[in-house]
Amino acid sequence: MIRTILPLSIAILLAGCASAVPQGRVGTNPPPHAPATTSQAVRVPATRPPPPAAEGFRVPKVMNSTGLEAVIGQNKAALERSFGTPRLDVWEGDARKLQFSGEACVLDIYLYPLRPGAEPTATYVDARRASDGLDVDKAACAKALHR
Repeated sequence: MIRTILPLSIAILLAGCASAVPQGRVGTNPPPHAPATTSQAVRVPATRPPPPAAEGFRVPKVMNSTGLEAVIGQNKAALERSFGTPRLDVWEGDARKLQFSGEACVLDIYLYPLRPGAEPTATYVDARRASDGLDVDKAACAKALHR
């Protein structure tokens, strides 16, 4: 009988611990979070960081892929003319990521300056399905999202 009661008692104790309300949250519910959709735009302040010091600058590798000739080498303004307002616009150091999305796919375009202090231009592209995140053909995605 002890073999039955002991595991049952431990299970009840663990269940009680798992449902405990964290301290400071008694009587409150967390705010509801709406799932992100492809129509929601996330805005990150797009203030341009100072240019990197010339001695710390690394020349980026530029993607060379058939079907992306109209994307690679373009600046933000040209990409917005082609794809509209980006869903994401994020700076990280002197690099920038623009994300465009639609029914067909999500297109991430990475812009890097080709020399110190230069305006970042598209050097790399990645594409995936919005539904499950699986990779899709980059050129086909760019074509599907092109306005």
